[in-house]
Amino acid sequence: MTVSALTRPGERDRLIVKLSEIDWIFCLALTLIAGAGGLMLFSIAGSSWMPWAAPHLIRYVVFFTIMIALSLVDLRVWFTLAYPIYGVGLLLLMAVLAVGHHALGAQRWLQFGPVQIQPSEIMKIGLVLALARFYHGASGRTARLSWWLLWPAFLILAPVALVAKQPDLGTALLILLTGGMVVVLAGLSWRIIATGVVGATVLAPLAYFFAMHDYQRERIETFLNPEADPSGAGYHTLQSSIAIGSGGLLGKGYGLGSQSQLNFLPEKQTDFIFATLAEEFGFVGCVSLLALYAAVIFMALRTAYIAHSHFGRLAAAGVTVTFALYVLINGSMVMGLAPVVGVPMPLLSYGGTVMLTVMVGFGIVQAVRVHRYSEVTSGKGALM
Repeated sequence: MTVSALTRPGERDRLIVKLSEIDWIFCLALTLIAGAGGLMLFSIAGSSWMPWAAPHLIRYVVFFTIMIALSLVDLRVWFTLAYPIYGVGLLLLMAVLAVGHHALGAQRWLQFGPVQIQPSEIMKIGLVLALARFYHGASGRTARLSWWLLWPAFLILAPVALVAKQPDLGTALLILLTGGMVVVLAGLSWRIIATGVVGATVLAPLAYFFAMHDYQRERIETFLNPEADPSGAGYHTLQSSIAIGSGGLLGKGYGLGSQSQLNFLPEKQTDFIFATLAEEFGFVGCVSLLALYAAVIFMALRTAYIAHSHFGRLAAAGVTVTFALYVLINGSMVMGLAPVVGVPMPLLSYGGTVMLTVMVGFGIVQAVRVHRYSEVTSGKGALM
């Protein structure tokens, strides 16, 4: 009787070896963050698993399984798929502008029957992989200063322009910063970095007056002076600040946050869930959660450091940068240190699309760790 390849001793042993190479402490930290999100969603729903907590936890279990499966995929396969994934993401972004689904004043989704996808999330992964592949075969001079930099500039700016057109300024900014950081990590000349910073500073006022929509300018003005319209544009920021400040050192207690329980805090289950946590668990709870995020970022960057291929290093670092920007932008937003741009707190906030993006990205990070000794070609992506 023939034994299936899935159960052959040699195949099974290789699978066990690969699973043993996964950073399970890293996985535990992710699970603790998602678990904290489930507890907060249970609390703000009035001690009910529905409509947020149960779907959140079920999604995490499914996406965690996907992450583990993706971590077993050879790094050379991700190298081969880098440009195709980016290309599919770019085509889907173009399709959004043509036939996208309208909701909440924006056109950001594609509808396939009962399924709705947001192509900008696919692009976050596709851009990192595409840039990592480009720089894998690039010389040091090309990475520092060369006309070849026009290609990574196009890779970054094309999706940024398409996403900004939807309009989705927060996601466009996230894609721009992620791409920029990957280029910097690849070895970009500091002269170009300095020139870019000066250019952005000069162009920012022009963008404010001539490129932004009215509601986007309103968000910036509200950020600078939320008290000017406390019941309108400044409502989100002020209620979030009240929730965070009222939590004090130890918080009001689980399920006792008045701002969230009495529905004063807007978007309490998504963009402002961190303010809910601050109100119920105080400064100690916030620091504990941020320590988990810091641990995840540190372990992911360590994986990038130990990778033997340049593609693996940049792919892992790029995914980590995206995750870190989520945390930084959302944390700054709920504390009134940045304009409200609709960026959720990863794994803590309710929402399947961002969670899927994060877990797929970390599947790639773990693939880099598991296959860190793989030799990746610098040619056309053929498997060795």
